[in-house]
Amino acid sequence: MKSSANPIFILILTLFFSHTYLINLPSVAAITSMKPGDELNHSQVLDSEGGKFKLGFFSISQTNNYYLGIWYAGDPQGKKLWIANPNTPLLNNSGLLTIDTTGTLKITSEGKTVVNITPPLLTGSLIARLQDSGNLVLQDETRNRNLWQSFDHPTDTLLPGMKIGYNLTTKQNWTLTSWLSSSIPASGAFTLSLESIEDAFQLLIRRRGEVYWTSGAWNNGIFPFLTALNDSSNRYQYNLNLVSEKDGVYFQFDAPDRSFPSLVLNFNGAIFGGDEDSRVYALYNEFCYGYESQDGCVSNQLPECRKDGDKFEQKSGDFIDRSNSNIYDNASTSLGDCMKRCWEHCSCVGFTTTTNGTGCIIWNGNGEFQVDESGDTVKKYVLVSSKSSNGKQKNWIWIVIVVAIVLPMLISGFICYIIVRRRKLRAEKRREEEYIRELTASDSFNDTNLKEKDGREVQDLKIFSFRFVLAATNNFSSENKLGEGGFGPVYKGKFPDGREVAVKRLSRTSGQGLVEFKNELILIAKVQHTNLVRVLGCCIHEDEKMLIYEYMPNKSLDFFLFDPERKKLLDWQKRYEIIEGIAQGLLYLHKYSRMRVIHRDLKASNVLLDENMNPKIADFGMARIFKQNETEAVTARVVGTYGYMAPEFAMEGAFSIKSDVFSFGILMLEIVSGRRTTSLQQFDRPLNLIGYAWELWKEGCALELKDPALGDLCDTKLLLRVIHVGLLCVQEGATDRPTMSDVISMLGNESMPLPTPKQPAFFTGRNEAESNSSGIKAEQCSVNDCSITVIEAR
Repeated sequence: MKSSANPIFILILTLFFSHTYLINLPSVAAITSMKPGDELNHSQVLDSEGGKFKLGFFSISQTNNYYLGIWYAGDPQGKKLWIANPNTPLLNNSGLLTIDTTGTLKITSEGKTVVNITPPLLTGSLIARLQDSGNLVLQDETRNRNLWQSFDHPTDTLLPGMKIGYNLTTKQNWTLTSWLSSSIPASGAFTLSLESIEDAFQLLIRRRGEVYWTSGAWNNGIFPFLTALNDSSNRYQYNLNLVSEKDGVYFQFDAPDRSFPSLVLNFNGAIFGGDEDSRVYALYNEFCYGYESQDGCVSNQLPECRKDGDKFEQKSGDFIDRSNSNIYDNASTSLGDCMKRCWEHCSCVGFTTTTNGTGCIIWNGNGEFQVDESGDTVKKYVLVSSKSSNGKQKNWIWIVIVVAIVLPMLISGFICYIIVRRRKLRAEKRREEEYIRELTASDSFNDTNLKEKDGREVQDLKIFSFRFVLAATNNFSSENKLGEGGFGPVYKGKFPDGREVAVKRLSRTSGQGLVEFKNELILIAKVQHTNLVRVLGCCIHEDEKMLIYEYMPNKSLDFFLFDPERKKLLDWQKRYEIIEGIAQGLLYLHKYSRMRVIHRDLKASNVLLDENMNPKIADFGMARIFKQNETEAVTARVVGTYGYMAPEFAMEGAFSIKSDVFSFGILMLEIVSGRRTTSLQQFDRPLNLIGYAWELWKEGCALELKDPALGDLCDTKLLLRVIHVGLLCVQEGATDRPTMSDVISMLGNESMPLPTPKQPAFFTGRNEAESNSSGIKAEQCSVNDCSITVIEAR
């Protein structure tokens, strides 16, 4: 895999493992040290001595804000441990890390200094290194001493060896500061520091300067409210150390050699250690309310409208009264600020942040909240009030009584339901399997292992449950209905993964539908081509039989070709591409699929168009499958569509691949002219498109067949060649017609000489066609459009 693919791969891993940090890590070339004059750009990283840490530029949450930071090498979450410019993001990825001539380590962008990370340190021979502790140091290489280090300037994360505390001599104060939100590393509402209170050292979390939480006094190697960090049962067991020296005191920790140890002050004021899957919280509630005394939350006076036990719970759903809300769109307001604002205002019943975890939306009112069980609605913090102890006891008594009476009844009813349900499912499964066995008993299935052991899938054919299809089509709603034919209605559906499909629901009384269903089941196991509509599967439920196809958003070719306005969208180039695509699909059916397939109902309404207007041949319900040694067959009853039907098939019932070639020839003439094959009248008598084209050809006026909607932007030579090939395809004698392989060669090779077409086969009137029609009803359908689908042995 090329290195340029690494950012996508890392982003996918990050999204999969964590919703908190969405980090885009660059594909980089690594270096191990920097000296004055060196530069580190967005395509490079500085590796630590042992390769455990990396320093480089990155962006967060797919924004255009870029930062310089340190992270664990190999951490799939990409959690940033230290950030050089949390409050001064770069607005593009043009940042550079440099050491200038004064010894200042700084970040520049487009030639301008954005952040001075260190003060001027011009002394000796300078070199910047990232140590295997995660500490970025600027050293005087000559005297081998550190002039500046990132450990003295922590952000929100404490690593083994870092300090929280103070040094009275150097006036150094080491504290952690939370991010503003999960995706904004700017300074947030909370700080973590080590302080002496009543001659005892404690870790304190302050919110906007006010004490929010305390670890309790250090005693025998632990803080009372940080015991989870050195609990032997926790896989991230940390060793806590409090070091007291004459000039100061500080807190540190070390950890066993495991992946990515750290302590983080989260944006909501909680401390956690370990990775995303094994957090160790100092606060067991997400917020401090002021009444807890067992988890370190500092006791403050409760608002008079709140009581012990009241708290906020995160729920998916909406408040019923959505109008009673206030928005505080302040980019410096964090989640903790929103909680405080809501907690201290008695009318507030819930809150959430606005964008990027900043700003507040506050809900007031009666607090009626409707939960969304699916969990898809944006989560909100909803106030949950506690109940009195007496009320709880009374509730428990009633609960025990109700459970003692209702539970046995429910269990008995459930057992009966399961028994009946299983019997019904077994009966349905037997009926489905019997029907599948009946369908797959065809000779066409004998040479292919189509059926799996469980009987639920026939090679590429997926058998969907009826419930699944109901959900996809919104219970076959009228809004989803695409149309209806002799076989039954067709509905648009949508799968849970977003795929759109078309569901053909076969009529329970349609013999034609049963034949189509069986035919298409056989064909889908055998044929697949880019110019054939793909059948995704089927559904069998009691008397219901359905076929599920890929959805074609641009409907069928006749929808555009025969409409005065829509046909203007089909220029000559697109029409020629449609002709080529149909020809390729037919060639595959006739020659290159695993068996020879005669479609027998090729017409404009059975050519569907995808989102790019590419043609796909559809509706194989009347297709005939030939064995390898078969070239033609004869049937007692004809099927297909008059106007597209080859004369030998219409008159004698004989059909072969040349029958499809005849239908294709008519389709070519329709595409060129923009007219239906039976839409013409000439010399006061009915005349179909074949006759009209033939007369124009004989008179040397074939160009008059061109659709006026094509205008002058047309390759006249190619158009005449298409008409010529079309007339070759509709010759009366089947042996005179070219094969689809010949047709493709004729269309693709303009230097190839074409034979003179012979007399075509065409009908001069409608009466004969109408007298032979099966009389099947279809909406807004002429004889030329209706498929004749008489049940026959074949």
